[in-house]
Amino acid sequence: MQRMPNAIQLTDLTRDDLVELYAYPVEPSAPYVRVNFVTSIDGAVSVDGRSGALGTPADRQVFALLRDLADVVLVGAGTVRAENYGAAHTDPELRKRLHREGLGGDPDGTPPRIAVVTGSAALDPASKLFTDTGARPIILTTTAAPGDRKKRLVDAGAEVIESDANESTVTAVHTALDGLGLRRVLCEGGPSLFGQFLTAGAVDELCLTVSPQLVGGTAGRIAVSPKALPTPMNPCHLLLDTDGTILTRWERAHTRG
Repeated sequence: MQRMPNAIQLTDLTRDDLVELYAYPVEPSAPYVRVNFVTSIDGAVSVDGRSGALGTPADRQVFALLRDLADVVLVGAGTVRAENYGAAHTDPELRKRLHREGLGGDPDGTPPRIAVVTGSAALDPASKLFTDTGARPIILTTTAAPGDRKKRLVDAGAEVIESDANESTVTAVHTALDGLGLRRVLCEGGPSLFGQFLTAGAVDELCLTVSPQLVGGTAGRIAVSPKALPTPMNPCHLLLDTDGTILTRWERAHTRG
């Protein structure tokens, strides 16, 4: 069992240090799925239905960096609606530099695309996701979704990719993103989508922020799945901010053969 690394003070780190700590594998040959969540100390994933109230300056700093490093931000339709998702806004100069160094990014500094998983294509084409200035959103849906809904999303500027309704969500997402060359995947939830990836054994990494709050209430957990098996993870780092925020990064443990 790997021991937890010693805690590092976030204030001791430069942005270059953080880039090194959170960098994806160099040139992944298949989609590498990193999941990012924030919870309260008592495990709540939201306050009044939204995760924003759990955010801290440190969490927002790392949240932005993770988007800078990603090729695509993957999210479920329920989270898009609850959090009023728009385009991903990132640091163009950092994105250019990351590309020059072979760490992802984009040669023109273009931000990562938002890819939304929705079996029914039930999204509002007038919502911020489609009206916000940014990279063209990707809608990952099925052939069974109503055609008129898909057409409205295409007309709103989305790239709609369909999979067979009988194909597993995880397989369909992997195939679609791999086909687009988007292999540095940042999954921002929600819990149901995270649960599906856990069930499929397709979570490569978890970045988890613990917000220094107790919230009680009835909020759910970061992953929901009745079928997922325990997934052993190895700790990579633990960062502490002065306000008590804890930032952790975990990689999936691979059995030695």
